[in-house]
Amino acid sequence: MRALRFDHFGDPQVLALTGMPDPVAGDGEAVVAVRAASVNPSDLKNVAGRFEDTTLPRTPGRDFAGVVVDGPREWLGAEVWGTGGDVGFTRDGSHAETITVPAAALARKPERLSFEEASAVGVNFVTAWLGAVEAAQLAKDETVAVIGISGGVGGAVAQIAHALGARVIGLGRARPDDGTPAASVIEGFVALDGTAQEIGAEVRRLTGGRGADVVYDAVGGVTTPAALASLARRGRLVVISAVGSRTVEIDLLDLYRNENRILGCNSAHYDVTECGSRLQRLAPFFDSGQFRPLPIADRYRLDDGKDAYLAVENRVRGRVVICP
Repeated sequence: MRALRFDHFGDPQVLALTGMPDPVAGDGEAVVAVRAASVNPSDLKNVAGRFEDTTLPRTPGRDFAGVVVDGPREWLGAEVWGTGGDVGFTRDGSHAETITVPAAALARKPERLSFEEASAVGVNFVTAWLGAVEAAQLAKDETVAVIGISGGVGGAVAQIAHALGARVIGLGRARPDDGTPAASVIEGFVALDGTAQEIGAEVRRLTGGRGADVVYDAVGGVTTPAALASLARRGRLVVISAVGSRTVEIDLLDLYRNENRILGCNSAHYDVTECGSRLQRLAPFFDSGQFRPLPIADRYRLDDGKDAYLAVENRVRGRVVICP
């Protein structure tokens, strides 16, 4: 089989298309023929050496969708999807013709989604679910303000929150494009073009002066002051990223008087099996049409894998997918 490989860190040029022995499923394993695998910004960061746990040489790629070709008899021929914080980091990933995973990680792909669409869901929706549902415990009739609403995670948070019966306010540099999943569920939008106090005041205006019960900050760092300013009393701030600066100033008096909580969420700590169980919970929402993946922007052959990475580096709008 063929796979994109890297044996040292750097820009996408360090990736090389390499021939490798065809895998055979061991005890408790399954081999999946990859039909599609998206390229996430975290894959780019992984190749660049931004994740300290990555071991080399390695095949990158976190998200995938494909068909089981070896492993437990009851799974042979099944269409599956997956993602994981270990995939592409400490175990070989999905930017290859096949991927080997624990059989316990197998999750059936929603029938409604194509392989390409299914491969573009994993990191975004698992991260969104971990932060909004498991960490913040967002509830019906609460309000969530999503910073980075037009991004992959932001759009996933918006859809999950809407399904839970929460009200969604989007924050970003620009309003989500018409027709995107996020655009169809947000009830208000705040542009990130003012001071933290001005942004917080606008969120409060849209919430009758109360503020947001949950702020899901998919940007972080440069947006943290605005996120804190947008919180209601006893509001919860979910942080998944740090852009521009790893350190921020926090007014502790405001924090404790407002009884706010700051919750860190790192999907890289959840392996392919743990993520598989969450994808199983998400699948019915996709089969019903309630959840939609972001549109596919570009498709690449495995031979052109470097170009797929460069497209993500150049911030193409929409998802980038490799189809081996």
